[in-house]
Amino acid sequence: MSKELRGVLTALSTPFNQDETIDVATLRKIVDRSIDAGVDGVVAAGSTGEVGALSSEERLLLIKTVIEHTNGRVPVIANTGATSTAEAIRLSKAAEQLGADVLMLITPYYEPLSLEETVTYIKDVARSVTIPVMLYNIPPVTGVNLDPATVRALAEEVENILYIKDSSANWEQALQLIHHHSDVIGTFIGWDAYLYSALAEGAAGVMAGTANVVPDEIVAVTKRIAEGDLAGARELWNAVYPVIDALLTVPFIPAVKTGLTLTGLPAGLPRRPTAGLDADDLAKVEQALGKLSSLKQNIG
Repeated sequence: MSKELRGVLTALSTPFNQDETIDVATLRKIVDRSIDAGVDGVVAAGSTGEVGALSSEERLLLIKTVIEHTNGRVPVIANTGATSTAEAIRLSKAAEQLGADVLMLITPYYEPLSLEETVTYIKDVARSVTIPVMLYNIPPVTGVNLDPATVRALAEEVENILYIKDSSANWEQALQLIHHHSDVIGTFIGWDAYLYSALAEGAAGVMAGTANVVPDEIVAVTKRIAEGDLAGARELWNAVYPVIDALLTVPFIPAVKTGLTLTGLPAGLPRRPTAGLDADDLAKVEQALGKLSSLKQNIG
């Protein structure tokens, strides 16, 4: 990767066939949708991509497919974190060999770890590769919060730890990362509802699962902010936020897949046991997307 990672990154959805195998052809279309809209990078095998329901080999298939299909058009961030250090190192080295630009390390989940154990894991995995590493802080899943002081210490000690995706939904913590620690680490906010606020505050970028569904609108917001037109960005944000809110207030993974289908790119159902949206939740997503479509037509 020749330049600093910034802007909006799509946390790619993983489409499945009826037999729950990965639908590689549709995955390529999902990648193209985001890149054609102007996103600054794509993320393979993240939480929106149902990483917890994938085998290790399926994760590598996703990463390989996305890297090959992206073909250098935008950076590819590969989530290679795992529940053991050995597996995370294996996946990280494999992703580096495949050509990933950045590795994202979710910290071990299921078995509760201490902060010290988590930090040791991060150091061991990051030092096993040479490409940039993005920490992935998602305490509701891992049970461990990477606080700003710990993040800074890691970035200062391990030279290829350059970024963090903060999905803590702790806005005060996010602001501390952005305002006090941007000299050593670039912060990407992984909570879609904070997209406008995070970029206006000076975050390096955002990682958004909703960018699968409304990539053009999200990119338009980020471009206005980058140009310093906060008022114009806010106007666009006011239009797209109801869709993002609707997707976040129902089960998120099936919501993203429903949103893809409703916008013309069928992505199948989530992998079982995760279910699709029920009728009420489906109606919320349909209504929000319908209002956005009507608004765009009226403006057009």
